[in-house]
Amino acid sequence: MSYCLLFSLALLFCLGSASRALTTLTTAHSLELTTTPIATQATDAWLPPRSTSWAEGGTLSQSLSNFTGSVDSHGTCQCSVSLPDTTFPADRVERLEFTAHILSQKFEREFSKVKEYVQLINVYEKKLLNLTVRVEVMEKDSISYTELDFELIKLEVKEMHKLVIQLKENFVGSTDIIDILEVEIRNMTLLVEKLETLDKNNVLSIRRQISALKTKLKECEDSKSGLVPATPPPPAPGSCSHGGVVNISAPSVIQLNWQGFSYKYGAWGRDYSPQHPERTLYWVAPLNTDARTLEYYRLYDSLDNLLIYSQFRAYRIVYGQGGGTVAFNNNLYVNWYNGGNIAKINLTSNQVTVNRPLPLAAYNNRFSYANVNWQDIDLAVDEQALWAIYATEASTGNIVISKLNDTSLEVISTWVTKQYKPSVSNAFIVCGVLYATRTLNTKTEEIFYYYDTNTQREGNLAITMRKMQERIQSINYHPFDQKLYVYNDGYLLNYDLVFLQKPKQPE
Repeated sequence: MSYCLLFSLALLFCLGSASRALTTLTTAHSLELTTTPIATQATDAWLPPRSTSWAEGGTLSQSLSNFTGSVDSHGTCQCSVSLPDTTFPADRVERLEFTAHILSQKFEREFSKVKEYVQLINVYEKKLLNLTVRVEVMEKDSISYTELDFELIKLEVKEMHKLVIQLKENFVGSTDIIDILEVEIRNMTLLVEKLETLDKNNVLSIRRQISALKTKLKECEDSKSGLVPATPPPPAPGSCSHGGVVNISAPSVIQLNWQGFSYKYGAWGRDYSPQHPERTLYWVAPLNTDARTLEYYRLYDSLDNLLIYSQFRAYRIVYGQGGGTVAFNNNLYVNWYNGGNIAKINLTSNQVTVNRPLPLAAYNNRFSYANVNWQDIDLAVDEQALWAIYATEASTGNIVISKLNDTSLEVISTWVTKQYKPSVSNAFIVCGVLYATRTLNTKTEEIFYYYDTNTQREGNLAITMRKMQERIQSINYHPFDQKLYVYNDGYLLNYDLVFLQKPKQPE
């Protein structure tokens, strides 16, 4: 507003000066004249003002608004006007007007930026207040919080800190408020880490000890009364001597994928080889930001190397699609881009050794999972074989399960279920049994359906499955460590499965 006022005053001043100059110029031109000779009586009749006198044949001049008058020897009256050297600066006024216009535009842009920054700061202030309340509740409450609860809060604080840094870099002007906000977020991070340390040392460990003591006490009482139950040991790694999945552990947060926050879709897992089940080769395959193309993947020889992103082998392909990838016997199996083929890639040479179509399989988002695109063909591994989970037009979108020959990719056997695939968020196979999940809310999934290819029986389950982020993009099962490897909005999680134990059969 101050720029507009200054410009108006300058314009009025310049216009007034132009008006006065124009009047002087007109008067000067009107006074520059030459008259015809006149009689002496006429000269006596015309008298100039008292301050000026005229003489016959002489010239008497006096400065009167920078003009002079005279009468020559012939009686002719003459007047001369001297115009000033300076003229009206029209070009300067034009430059002043243009500069004022530019300044006005800049002011409007900066003012709109300030409005946006104020709105962002208000949003961050509300988020910070919400986190403060949550931390205060955690600090005062006696409830035990797991590592995942702290990871979620630390993730939110980290994202807020990242946004504040971006705001600080883009902000022009005083950043005092943003600096204060950044300090508060750093303090919040330290407080959460301190609370996490205290909780691990003082609460979780004590509760574990109490639980262990209760178990020992119960065993002691049972042994005294002679009622010690003959419970079988848990199933051996890679064994199917159990009654199926009955529960699942809380998730362990392994790491953010090596590409970063923006790569929310993809898959990861551990290569399984029945001949070498103890092999620790981990693979991570995030999709590009289009959530469709699989172009890069990495291999790690140990979980420790994966955690610190070191000593890896990086490969590039140009034909992968979707997050239905799996590794089996030192080979990576992917859905071929823009088609219904399955490709087998050797993990040592990164060369395609087999590329075969999956008969009748729908592809390109025809029957993909809920909330996940380009995963019409989902590949899986269990203790027995390589599997394909998909749908066909003939099955009207219901899940079809096919056991594949992992060498030639030919279909060995096929089963058609009654479960509609687009209503399922993801699926995995354990000991020939398909388990399907669905989304309950932003924090919880549910293993709600199963189909047993061994008995061709299917039914419903109700096993809750916690998650770190809203969407699950892929689930891969590893038979040896009996874990699920889950790709959750860019984060790598794993879960321990709990099986129903079968009692020993009497001899």
